[in-house]
Amino acid sequence: MTVLIASSFTKSLEKLSGHEQSQTKVTAFDIQQNPESPGLSLHRIDRCRDPGFWSARVNHDLRVVLHKRDSDTLLAYVGHHDDAYAWAERRRLDTHPKTGAAQIVEIRETVEEIVVQRYVEEAVKKPRLFTDESDDTLLSWGIPEDWLETVRQATEDTVLDIAGHLPDEAQEAILGAAVGEVPTVRIAEPQGLGFTHPDAQRRFRVVGDEQELRAALDAPWDEWAVFLHPAQQEFVDRDFNGPARVIGSAGTGKTVVALHRAVRLATESSNHRVLLTTFSEGLASGLSEKMHRLTVGHPEIADRISVATMSTVARQLAMSVADGVAIASDDEVTTLLEQAARDTSSTIDHAFLNDEWRLIVDAWDVRDGDRYRDLPRLGRKVRMAASRRDELWAIFSKVRQGLSSRGLETEAGLMHQVARNLNERPFTHVVVDEAQDISVPELALLASISGDRPNGLFFAGDIAQRIFRSPFPWKSVGVDVQGRSRSLKVNYRTSHQIRSQSDRLLPPRLLETGGEEDRRTGVTSVFHGPAPTMRTFVSADDESQALGDWLTKMVHEGVRPETISILVRSDMEMVRAKAARGISGHSDILINLMHDAKGREFRAVAVMACDADVIPNEDRLLGATDERELREIFDTERHLLYVAATRAREHLWLSAVDPASEFLEDLLI
Repeated sequence: MTVLIASSFTKSLEKLSGHEQSQTKVTAFDIQQNPESPGLSLHRIDRCRDPGFWSARVNHDLRVVLHKRDSDTLLAYVGHHDDAYAWAERRRLDTHPKTGAAQIVEIRETVEEIVVQRYVEEAVKKPRLFTDESDDTLLSWGIPEDWLETVRQATEDTVLDIAGHLPDEAQEAILGAAVGEVPTVRIAEPQGLGFTHPDAQRRFRVVGDEQELRAALDAPWDEWAVFLHPAQQEFVDRDFNGPARVIGSAGTGKTVVALHRAVRLATESSNHRVLLTTFSEGLASGLSEKMHRLTVGHPEIADRISVATMSTVARQLAMSVADGVAIASDDEVTTLLEQAARDTSSTIDHAFLNDEWRLIVDAWDVRDGDRYRDLPRLGRKVRMAASRRDELWAIFSKVRQGLSSRGLETEAGLMHQVARNLNERPFTHVVVDEAQDISVPELALLASISGDRPNGLFFAGDIAQRIFRSPFPWKSVGVDVQGRSRSLKVNYRTSHQIRSQSDRLLPPRLLETGGEEDRRTGVTSVFHGPAPTMRTFVSADDESQALGDWLTKMVHEGVRPETISILVRSDMEMVRAKAARGISGHSDILINLMHDAKGREFRAVAVMACDADVIPNEDRLLGATDERELREIFDTERHLLYVAATRAREHLWLSAVDPASEFLEDLLI
C-alpha cells in the first residue's frame, strides 16, 4: 500500500491556523500508518464525479480529502467541511491521455458559467491566441481534453484566468506560448496512475515513513523539500565535466536545485564529501535547516554534507596551512590605511583608498608594487597612470607591513593563502548558493578545492540579486562556466502579478563582466494573485496608518501574522515600520531590513519608506568617487528593491512619502 502527498494538500494545510495544522498532521500520520483505520471515519464523498475521493475526519469540522484507487492513497486537500467537499466535487484525478502524467483536473463544467461566458465575450473582441493549434498539439502541452476548446478561446485578456484552472504543465505551456515561447513537451508511457511522470512528480510524492511525512508537513511553504519541477530535476541530475551554474530570476528555485544537487552528489558514493556553501551566516543557517528536512531519516547522507559559509571553511582549513594567523577586522585595516596615508603625506581621498584596497589589492592578493602596477583593474574602470599607482602602492605596502608586524591577515588574504597551500582536499564536490555575491578570494579557494573535477563546482545565483559584492569575470580566477550555464524559467514562488511588476525594475537582459548574458524573457509563474498595491503619501504618519490598515486586512483574509513581513531600507526607517505594525495590532508581523530578507519568502510583504532620499541611499550616492561607482550604486540599489519586492508570494505593498523613489516610477511604466 502506497501513501502519497499532493502539493494541493500542502498548500491547503498552510492556510489553516496553527492548532488546525497540528490536528491535521496527527490525522495525516494516522493515514500514513493505516489508510483504512476505523478511527479516520472514512467515507466516500458521494457527489463527486470521481468516485475515488474520500473524506477523513480531523475534528468536528475539519476534513482531509483522500483519493483512493487500487493500492494508492493520496492526501489531496484539507479544509473545513463544506470547503473540503466543494473542492473534491469540482475535481478529478486523471492520467493524461497524451503525456501520461497524473493530474488533478478541475472539472470543466463546474467553472462558473459567468466566467465561461466572459471568455466567450472577450474572444469576440480580441484575437484568440491558440485557435490554429491542433488537438494533438494542445494535448501534448498537458491540457486536459475537456479544456481544449476553452483554451482555444483564450485572448491576451483571458489567458491568465484560463491558465489558473489548468494543471501546472498546461498552465506554463499556454502562458509561455502566449509570449512566443515554445512549450516543453514531456510524454512518457504511463505507469499505473502516472505518478512517476516528471510533470507528476512536481505535485505528487510518495512518503515512505512517518519521518518523511513529517518533513513534508512541518514546512508546507517550502514545497521544494517535497516537489521538484522537471526543469529543476534536470539540473539536479545532470553531469558536467567542469564548473557549472544554474541561473534564474527570483523565485525560480535556484536554492532548490542547489540543495537537491548536494543530496544527489552525497548519495552517489560513501566516499563523497559535499560542501554546500554561501556567503553569509544567516543564509547558511537557512540552508542547514532545509538540508536537515531533506535528509531526515537518512543520517548517512547528512553526514557527507557540510553546510557552512566560505569564511568558516577558510578559517577551518587555515589551521593546517596558516597556523597562528589572526584575522584583521575592518576597523584595524581602516586605521592602517589612514595611518599610512598620513605617513606618506598623501591627499588621496580615503573612500577611494578603501575601495582600491578592498576591490584590488586585498581581493586579488597583491603583494608587490610590480604586480600592482601591471594588474588589470578588474571591477575598477577608472584609468590610472603608473605614477599614480606608485603613489598608492607606497600606502598599501605600509598597510601590508603593518598587518605582518601585528601577526594579522585579512580574510581575503587568508583565503588566497589557503588556496595556494592546500595539500589535502577536504571536499569532493562544492555547491554554492547565492553565487552572484561570491568574492574573488572565495572563488579562488573553491577552485583550489574542486575546480578541476567533473561535477566538482556547481553555482546557483541571479545577477539581478547581486547586492553585496562587486562583480568580476570568473575566468580571471580560473573558473569558466561557459557552455555549462543554464537558466530556470518557471517561477513557482511568486505570483504572476508580483513577478511581472517586479521585473520592470530590470532590463530584459543583464550582462555580466565576463560577457555572459542573462535574458529575462520567457519566465512564467505557476499561480496568480492580486495586483501589487502601490501608494504615495503626504506624511510618514499617513503611510504608517494606511499600511497598518492593509496589514489588518491581510490577517482578516487569513494570512497569518508570522507569514507577513515589513521591509525597510535601513534602521532609520524602522520607526515607520513599527508604527504600522502597532496600528495593525499584530506583534507577530516581522520587520526586516531589505538586505536581511535575502533568501527568505513571505505570503505578504510590505516594502515601505521608498522615498527619493532613501532608495537609492543618499549617503551612498554622495560617497561615490567616480561615474563607474555611481552607476554600480544605482544598479545595486535597484537590485535591492527587486529583492525586497520578490520576497512576496501572494500579496505585495509598496509605498513612499512624496517625493517617491524614481524606482517606484519605473514599476508603474
